[in-house]
Amino acid sequence: MGYYPRKRARSIVARVRTWVDVGKPQLLGFAGYKVGTLHVVKVEDNPNSPFYGQEVVKVATVVETPPLRVLAVRAYERTPYGLRSLVEVWAKELPKDLERVFTVPKREVHEEQMRRLEEVRSRIAEVRVIVAMQPRRAGIHKKKPEVFEVKVGGSPEEALNYALSILGKEVEVRDVFSEGQYVDVISITKGKGFQGVIKRFGVKEMPRWHKHRKGSRRIGSVGPQKPAIMFTTPFPGQLGFHQRTEYNKRILKIGDVSEDDINPAGGWPHYGLVRSTYVLLEGTVPGPPKRLVKMRFPVRPRREVREEPKIVYISTKPIAEGGGSG
Repeated sequence: MGYYPRKRARSIVARVRTWVDVGKPQLLGFAGYKVGTLHVVKVEDNPNSPFYGQEVVKVATVVETPPLRVLAVRAYERTPYGLRSLVEVWAKELPKDLERVFTVPKREVHEEQMRRLEEVRSRIAEVRVIVAMQPRRAGIHKKKPEVFEVKVGGSPEEALNYALSILGKEVEVRDVFSEGQYVDVISITKGKGFQGVIKRFGVKEMPRWHKHRKGSRRIGSVGPQKPAIMFTTPFPGQLGFHQRTEYNKRILKIGDVSEDDINPAGGWPHYGLVRSTYVLLEGTVPGPPKRLVKMRFPVRPRREVREEPKIVYISTKPIAEGGGSG
């Protein structure tokens, strides 16, 4: 029931509806491009596991995370109808690729925006920054950046001062997350188009030789039709391209290509070469390669305290190629 309605996502860029405040002024999330999956050999550090202290093989996902460019600071006030935008302050110098997304504000408005910000400073309840991806710094081979909001933690005054200090600058993933901690991953899944009830809902196929005059790959009855057909009745329709959140994905490593090469021979299938900072997440991540993946602090944090991950070996052969010995 939590997956209804099963329709296409409104945007290919996932929307974060909840942010977890960590109590200090910093960005509460980050984003990157999904590269692919591989396997790692690590020391099991879960005390409840029967393999505690032994080497185990785990599936891991590589997410390339080029630095985020902070374009603007947006302040909100709280009203009976929810948050309402008060004022925006845009950086004086904006990347040229931003013109591919929308009309870039003029430099002259910066001083006027700062004056307006000082007038409404006491009414600010929440501060967010408008950031842009830098796909030219990644191996994704695209020019148009994704632009979205990220909330800033801490009290409104601390958050505003921190947001103004990073306005127009770049933020690295190491400034937000660290190795060993858990994050929630939000992305848009692979799109599979219009599918029938067998693939979409797992309905059992009717015997091909008995009682299937109207078809075997369909439901037998839609159930009662008065007052209406139940909305949970399986019907053909859109499958995939849905926004999904996966909770508590552990960061195994935050690396840089200049220090250690994560690229397989010939590059990653359907992606290319990782050219900047990357994050290695334990497990899998929704979406195909090149899909934007957002990460935030977990809304369901785990209670146990773990040691830093001890990785013995990282395969550089993607699982999609049947890798293992690379």
